[in-house]
Amino acid sequence: MKQFWPGSLPAPSVRTVEDMENVFASRPSNRDPDTPLYYMYRDLYQTHGDHTWLERHHLRYDITRIPAGVINGEYTKTKGHYHPSNSAGVPYPEVYEVLSGSAYYLLQKRDHTDVILVPAHAGDLVLIPPGYGHVTINPGREELIMANLVSTDFSSEYGEINEMHGAAYYYMKKEGWVPNPHYGDRIPMHVILPLPLPELGLVPGRGLYGMVGTTDTLDVMNRPEEYMDIIGRFCADKKRF
Repeated sequence: MKQFWPGSLPAPSVRTVEDMENVFASRPSNRDPDTPLYYMYRDLYQTHGDHTWLERHHLRYDITRIPAGVINGEYTKTKGHYHPSNSAGVPYPEVYEVLSGSAYYLLQKRDHTDVILVPAHAGDLVLIPPGYGHVTINPGREELIMANLVSTDFSSEYGEINEMHGAAYYYMKKEGWVPNPHYGDRIPMHVILPLPLPELGLVPGRGLYGMVGTTDTLDVMNRPEEYMDIIGRFCADKKRF
């Protein structure tokens, strides 16, 4: 982790098998319920000036580690959640950066009408647009390390995905993508590659932490309603899976 974060890290929040058992395709068997599955280092900053900047702009920078692995035939993943709406009635977005390894970002509309798969690799930036819940899957043999920037003005909502026993699709080692039967009819899945969005400061070669302390305030994280035309470009080039 030191190559991605200078100095010491705080103690992480940990998701265990017991925390995750309801969102896998089948409940993990022969596993200690306290086995950790992934680690979240939240509210990180390198200097007091950076901390002040993040607080002033209502932003939080996190790093998450997802070790490679398979649980009952399914690749390891995050629990998944939705974001609530801001005062303008538009759900908060989020942005991720893959620092190491590879990721599948599985996005789904809250009304279950659309599912988007975004495959990403080291250096890629991925926008979670307003109105989409999301799960991150580690489909590789290496540990996935990713960063995210998100507004501090809300708390993630885990209940719906937990009640549906996971996202609309499971990614299995043998079968590939398997639809979650709790969603009823199969929801169409589309693939989108990570796109640069220079109007939002999201460009190749510029890491998320490189935006901290700059004149780019990342207002989109708190006021997405002002950037919907730009955000729409992310979802414009869908390819049917």
